[in-house]
Amino acid sequence: MAGSSDVSASRIIVFDSVCVLCSRWLKFVLRHDKRARYRFAAMQGRAGRALLSAHGMDALDPSSFLLMEDGIAYADSEAVIRVLASFGGAWRMASALRFIPAGLRDRAYRALARNRYRWFGKLDECAVPSAATAARFLD
Repeated sequence: MAGSSDVSASRIIVFDSVCVLCSRWLKFVLRHDKRARYRFAAMQGRAGRALLSAHGMDALDPSSFLLMEDGIAYADSEAVIRVLASFGGAWRMASALRFIPAGLRDRAYRALARNRYRWFGKLDECAVPSAATAARFLD
């Protein structure tokens, strides 16, 4: 992956770069993040592994989604809600999902995460960012 290895960026999404669902999520975020606020670290890369490890997550068997925002780690459904709501407009309605108890939201998220390869597939290699977005990727 291109870009710097600066893990001090204010908003970082750690993603699974060989997961088909995760790659689609990444494309979705790139398309909707009009202000280019998010940077990305593949969990298979040095920066992604370090961030996961620093927050008690196993980079070899992640069942959580990690969002770093101004030095604070958010995981699972809360991380997804924060990203969606940050797009503004109608996407702010994603915040209403917080009315569902976090334990229930996170159980559903983890079930999806555990089965993501089986349900959506796995890429043979890491997705490569386009030239236009390469600077937003760590490692």
